[in-house]
Amino acid sequence: MNVHEYQGKEILRKYGVATPRGVACFSVDEAVAAAEQLGGSVWVVKAQIHAGGRGKGGGVKVATSMEQVREYADAILGMQLVTHQTGPEGKEVKRLYIEEGADIADELYIGALVDRETQQVVLMCSSEGGMDIETVAEETPEKILKIFVDPDTGLDRAEAENVCQQIGIPSEAVAEGADFLAGLYEAFVKSDASLAEINPLVITGDNRVIALDAKFNIDSNALFRQPEIVEYRDLDEEDANEIEASQWGLSYISLDGNIGCLVNGAGLAMATMDIIKLYGGEPANFLDVGGGADKEQVTEAFKIMLGNDNVQGILVNIFGGIMRCDTIAEGIVAAAQEVGLNVPLVVRLEGTNVQQGRKILDDSDVKLQTATTMADAAAKITAAVSA
Repeated sequence: MNVHEYQGKEILRKYGVATPRGVACFSVDEAVAAAEQLGGSVWVVKAQIHAGGRGKGGGVKVATSMEQVREYADAILGMQLVTHQTGPEGKEVKRLYIEEGADIADELYIGALVDRETQQVVLMCSSEGGMDIETVAEETPEKILKIFVDPDTGLDRAEAENVCQQIGIPSEAVAEGADFLAGLYEAFVKSDASLAEINPLVITGDNRVIALDAKFNIDSNALFRQPEIVEYRDLDEEDANEIEASQWGLSYISLDGNIGCLVNGAGLAMATMDIIKLYGGEPANFLDVGGGADKEQVTEAFKIMLGNDNVQGILVNIFGGIMRCDTIAEGIVAAAQEVGLNVPLVVRLEGTNVQQGRKILDDSDVKLQTATTMADAAAKITAAVSA
């Protein structure tokens, strides 16, 4: 689950990480009132969407008067903001964050994520703040320093201070920089984050270390123990089909292709998408119905897939273990009849009660093709949507 910048900063402040003061707003009048409340002479008007590159897309403006705060808020609120992470369709801005200006002397980068190879949290630090970390990694990888944190012992203070010195934090601010890293690490772990990125981390003219931006991704599997963070969820930022799928216990992600996929098990779903690509097709979604889906869930899965206007065919690929093939077959027949299926359908069933499942499909009046192998299924569905 993603959160907005201002919500990420709320998380950081709980663990002693310094951020500029700011106020979230939903209207132009609220934005002006927020600037008046913050005081000062410089304010930053920031679009709040779940995507990076907002500044380059025109979603971040520095105002030096109340008139400019109003002007920028009016221009940004409601705009369709296009960045390198939104795609060409962009995202509508429905929230603003009005933040006090900062005296920026230097911009750095700090990020935290889980390193699967070492099974530890890794803090990535760089002197190249304000740039995409992927670009830094490609062009100047030597400028990325890493601290691997043993969860049993926590962040080593001496190592943190050493990295702070290496990325250019002034000696007067090294202790504060190490405190910043410790706070970020604690925020990352305690919030069950999968990513926490501060870009840029800024050094101010008086050598303070503050988070000028904050990006948090929270592990959705841990949300049951993060009720406060669940309250941050912004459904306006999520795909409507993905929201609907989650309400039915389905794992669904929209993609750009034209072949809908209904599979049980994440690994098999990935393999199914791969083999569709191998045979020249393009998957329209990732959809894992899990190990215990019933007829109602299968019906809803069909509805969700067909809610995508790009879908020109559907491939069902089920390996029945806990999942019974006859249950899936009944769900397929019920779904096809309820939604009035009008696109090609290919079904491949293997595993528990497979013969009963195949008989249910054969005896139905649903127009479909069956397949015995993944390759056979992929070949048939790609041919069907190309016909």
